[in-house]
This record gives sequence, C-alpha cells and structure tokens, in this order.
Amino acid sequence: MNKTTITKKNPITEGVIWKQLLLFFFPIVFGTFFQQLYNTIDTIIVGYYIGKNALACVGGSAAQITSLIISFFGGLASGAGVIIAQFYGARKIDSVKDSIHTAYAFSIISSAVVGILGYFLVPWMLRLMNTPGELMADTIIYLRIYFSSILFVFIFNMGSSILRAIGNAKTPLYYLIVCCFVNIVLDYLFVAKLHMGVAGAAWATWIAQAISALLVTWELIRTRNHVNLQFSKMTVSGQLLHAQLRIGLPTGIQASLFCITNIIVQAALNTFGTDIVAAWSVYGRIDALYWMISAAFGVAITTFVGQNYGAGKFDRIKKSVYICLFMEAVVCGGIVIFMIFFRTPLFHLFTNDANVIAIGTHMLMTITPFYIFYIFIEVFSGARKGVGDVFIPMIITLIGTCFL
Repeated sequence: MNKTTITKKNPITEGVIWKQLLLFFFPIVFGTFFQQLYNTIDTIIVGYYIGKNALACVGGSAAQITSLIISFFGGLASGAGVIIAQFYGARKIDSVKDSIHTAYAFSIISSAVVGILGYFLVPWMLRLMNTPGELMADTIIYLRIYFSSILFVFIFNMGSSILRAIGNAKTPLYYLIVCCFVNIVLDYLFVAKLHMGVAGAAWATWIAQAISALLVTWELIRTRNHVNLQFSKMTVSGQLLHAQLRIGLPTGIQASLFCITNIIVQAALNTFGTDIVAAWSVYGRIDALYWMISAAFGVAITTFVGQNYGAGKFDRIKKSVYICLFMEAVVCGGIVIFMIFFRTPLFHLFTNDANVIAIGTHMLMTITPFYIFYIFIEVFSGARKGVGDVFIPMIITLIGTCFL
C-alpha cells in the first residue's frame, strides 16, 4: 500500500500542453544531440587525423553494434521510465522509489552480463557482418574497449530515463554537455597529440561515459523530493521488474529492429570496399540528426502520456498526441529539407575524399526524403507506450521496417 503521496502541483498533468511538451522536448533533443556527439566526434577526429580506414572502423560495423546495444537497453530503460511516470502521475511515491531501486539493480546486473559476452564475441560479430580484413584489428580494439564501459552506458541511460519520468529532463542534458566536452578534449589529446589511434578515440569515450554515469547517479542520490536513490535499498522486486520488462522488452526489441536492419545493410555494404563503408559511416552520422529529433518527440510524448494516464486525464492524452504530431511534422520536415540542400558541406565536415562524398550524398538523396512518413510511427507508438501498450508498435516495426 502506498501511503506516501506527492502534494505539489505537477505541470505535466496540469499545465498548458504545447508549452509542457516543448519544455520537455528541448532538453531531451539537446541531450540526444550531445550523446550522439560522442561517436560523431570520434568519427571526425579519426577521419582527419588517421584516415578513411580508421573512419570505416569507428563508423562502420562498430557503430552498428554499439547502436544495437544502446537501442535495446534504451528500450528497457524506457520501460522503467513508463512505470515510474505512471506511478508519479498517480502520486504513489512509495512505488516510485521501489521502481527506481529495481531499475538500477537490474542495470548493474544486465550490464555485467552484456559487457562480458560482448567482449568475447566481438570477433564473431564482425565476421558475421563481413567486416573487411584490413579493418578487423582496429575494430576489435575499439569494440572491446567499448564493451568494457557498458556499465556506464547502461547506468546513464537508466538514470536519465528515471529523471525524465519524474519530470526532470534538464539535469541529464547538463551532464551530457559537460561530458561531451570532456570527450572532445580527450579525443584530440589521445588521437591527434598522443597518436593512440582508434584505441585513443575509444578510451576518450570510455572516460566521458564513466563521468556521465557517476554524475547522473550522484544526482539521483542527492535528490530530496522523496525519490532519491539509496544503495542500501537497492534490490530487485520481481513484480516491479516484470512490469518494467513487460513494457521495456518489446520497446527494446522494437528499437533493436532498426539496428538489426542496419546491420544487415552494413554486412552487404562491407562487401563493396572501404569507400562505400566510409560513405555509409558518414551518412549515418548526418542521418542521426533527424533520428535524434524524431526520437526526442517520442520520448516526450511517452512520458507526458504516462503521467497523465496515471492521473486518469484521458482527454489531455488525446490532445497532447495531436499537438505533438503537428510539432514533429514541422520540425522534422525542416530537418529533411536542410539535409538535402546542405548535403555536400555536411559530408565535408567528416572527410575530404571526393569519392566518399559523392557516394554518401547519393545515399542521402535516395533515402532521406522518405523520413517524413516516420513521424506518425514515432508519435503514435510513443503514446501507446505511455499507456503501457507496446506490442502493436513492436509488430508494426517488425513488419514495416525489418521484414520489408
């Protein structure tokens, strides 16, 4: 029985809908932007200071594998976020606290398993993706360093999801900005000055991710609004973990399906040589601009709907969905137009190789105009997650994205 309740006014369940969506959207999108900068900075510095082979290592098969891991666990974290948001909206503070401790304990356990398995399975995964022989050694080094930092990745994503679920989207953003600049400085130091190669880029990211995980954990520990993290109370509640996985597992699978599709594409592209792999690597970094903004709208509507669902405000849920759909159509449509018109300068940020740029801009012109249709999937599936319905979005993604 939940005796403790939240008494202060909750702007997500009571404020102006469009304003609260925007206030929630901007920290998420900027946070996603700085999170993307981790690998993007690696790609830029590696491409300029080491060469296109190293660029293909960091941005090719390695990028697809790391995206798969991040996407899947991000989905699991969102499951915890939905449950916490619903409890928070219903003002059941005891259930919020128990959910937080269960989610954190699960993050530590699962990251240990994934980290160990990933470290030893890296060569097998790269062979499965037809990674060119000249790229294998450096890609293995990069990925093994990455898998050794998987605890930090999991902890930061779970901590950020928890903070967003209780309406705090700004703090994860601030921490990401700090750690992104740490990553930039260390990238330049390790790669350009100390000549550590691909390993230098990986270690720069490792250190930055460790700092981000420590900061978000410290924020949850020092929180004084009755939802603070206490290591002495960290345990796994079977009932709460089941509820979180009921939403998080299908969401993680849905997110992973995009990555699996990209891995299949990457495996095919790897057979065409280094220039094709490098062009696809750069396109993936530019392409991330659209997806991070689209995903931010999805996260915003999921949390917004989750809290209002917990509060029983169903008319407010419907209005927020249509408002969010309109906002994403305007913003993401503008991003697509920007990417098309400035495609060549964008590619020049990453490489000066004329053939790589020509191939990459052709890829962009072929694929990007169709992204505008995805706004409906992101908003509607995000809203369904907020009310706990994740099966239909997963099936739609399975058929519409992976199978086709």
